[in-house]
Amino acid sequence: MISRSNRYERWDGSQEPFGRDAEDLFDRLAEDLFQGGDFDYALHRLMSRGWRDRQGRKLPGFEEMLERLRQKRLQQLKRYNLNDVFGNIRERLNDILRRERQGINERLEQAPESAKRVLQRITKKKLQELDRLPEDVGGAIRELNDYEFMDEGAAQAFQKLMEELKQQVSQTYFKNMTRTMQQLRPEQLGEIKEMLRALNQMLRDRLEGKPPKFEQFMQRFGHFFGPNPPKTLDELIQHLERQMAQMESLMQSLSPEMRQQMQDLLESTLNDPELQEQMAELAAQLELMSPRPGLGSRYAFYGSESLPLQEALSLMERLQGIEDLESALREGYQGRQLTPEQSAQLQQLLGSDARQAADQMSELASQLEKKGYVQRGRRGMELTPRGMRRIGQKALRDLYTRLKRDRFGDHPISVRGLGSERSDETKVYEFGDAFNLNVEQTLMNALRREGPREPIRLKTDDFEVYRSEFSAQSATVLMIDMSRSMPLRGYFYAAKKVALALDALIRSQFPRDFLQVIAFSDYARPVKSHQLAELTYNESIYGTNIQHGLMLARQFLNRHKTGNKQVIIVTDGEPTAHMEGQQAVFFYPPLPETFQKTLLEVQRCTREHIVINTFMLDNDYHLVSFVKQMTRMNGGRAFFASADRLGDYVLLDYVDRKRKASR
Repeated sequence: MISRSNRYERWDGSQEPFGRDAEDLFDRLAEDLFQGGDFDYALHRLMSRGWRDRQGRKLPGFEEMLERLRQKRLQQLKRYNLNDVFGNIRERLNDILRRERQGINERLEQAPESAKRVLQRITKKKLQELDRLPEDVGGAIRELNDYEFMDEGAAQAFQKLMEELKQQVSQTYFKNMTRTMQQLRPEQLGEIKEMLRALNQMLRDRLEGKPPKFEQFMQRFGHFFGPNPPKTLDELIQHLERQMAQMESLMQSLSPEMRQQMQDLLESTLNDPELQEQMAELAAQLELMSPRPGLGSRYAFYGSESLPLQEALSLMERLQGIEDLESALREGYQGRQLTPEQSAQLQQLLGSDARQAADQMSELASQLEKKGYVQRGRRGMELTPRGMRRIGQKALRDLYTRLKRDRFGDHPISVRGLGSERSDETKVYEFGDAFNLNVEQTLMNALRREGPREPIRLKTDDFEVYRSEFSAQSATVLMIDMSRSMPLRGYFYAAKKVALALDALIRSQFPRDFLQVIAFSDYARPVKSHQLAELTYNESIYGTNIQHGLMLARQFLNRHKTGNKQVIIVTDGEPTAHMEGQQAVFFYPPLPETFQKTLLEVQRCTREHIVINTFMLDNDYHLVSFVKQMTRMNGGRAFFASADRLGDYVLLDYVDRKRKASR
């Protein structure tokens, strides 16, 4: 007996997030595959719906998280409006203008009589300038930039307002950069414009397919980008695009009148034609490089709470963060992992359960790749041969587990193994194998895995057993009805699962036997072992062409020189199609000719000593009548099996035939 000890430790994010849960999740993916479809679709469904972990906690799927993010965004849109983003700026401007008018009047009152006449002309002109100021904030600031204040306090207040606006605008465009960029002081403008010219040239080179000189750019201007500058041009582009998108989103979300005011405000704040030109070129080039139709998104606000400009820009940042998270979650379907910053933001918005689920789902495809179950192909995530074998083993294990719990009829089964002789060959232990352990090889597998150490720790994959095999070799064709009624009645799941289980049984227990699966509807077609896991149906196809299936079955069985040949038919209806040359003919109700041609093919199988056993999933009178004719002619057997017991009958019947053949 092998002792087993458990060691527990606090989760710190570095451990493998799944462990045995990865196996459980793969088994859940297998359940989806039994229903039809491909692995990539099954993985997509699992990521969409989420799952329960071993503690029974429901972990949300991507669709639930996306919906919760949409609700977060909707809450912001329903709460706020952008009808008065310049309200606080307008109030400060009004205070500055009041102060200026008051200062003008005080200067006039305090002036000596000899200077009053001249001063009156000056103050009259000043007051007329103030009266002619545009009503909108942007236009007023543009005019006041060239206005010479008479009141020193008003001049200082206006200068302070302009510095704050410059800082707000520059922080929007150049967040996380140095204070030089954020303050936009006149003495630094020359170097800033030089940096923007070099940046625009680098982006032009990228667009024209020329190699951009990123290293030289960073050597010269890296000090603008703070203590953690971008490592690549792509990082720099992504950062700038994200920042400029905030202002673009605000501009698009404003009314046309307020958008013009915002444009005037930006021009007045930057107040340098060349700087404005370089910024406009930068925005245009970033928009060309962006995979999205525009840098920013338009948001339709309809709330009652007004926001000032700075808070409106912060709101754009939050909404953009939600959008970025939504995009990242959608890319998670392709195995893209969230960045640490995105994971933290997801936890802040939706809670720790969402972060845990997203981190696990981002890692799921990678974990399954490491285990060798899947690989990336042209259609997305695809099953490897090892993954297909595991799915077949799950189907077999599911059936064996229930048989052990719920035996029935005269079909005993031994859970200790099915073989009658021990072979000299060994294999890795799989569920259902006889536990004829090769101790030496098992220990060697553990040593190869972990190296020489004490004590030797065994894992399930280390166990190696002797193969058990029957002396009698057989060839089998499993014909699965793929007509439209099978999925509509819920039978396809059972038929596909029994095909996978039978394939796994023969591969693990009877490796000398031959199996061919044939799917039939209007036409029949062979299905290779590696295609079984992703076998699916087409509900738009009509017809049950058993004749064509038997034709292909005979061709397969005649290639094998064994005396034990059988066809297993799984169907829910009588034949409704037959072959006319190379063309399938379908009629419902079926033609007498369809029955005749199908029975003729049964006769040919009988002459070639091929036994036909039929498993009926429906007790329809016409189906039962036809199967009776077929069994009388061939000597095979017929079973009525409900969908939930189909696998029990097919597997037990196969094993029972093997026992009888080996005696």
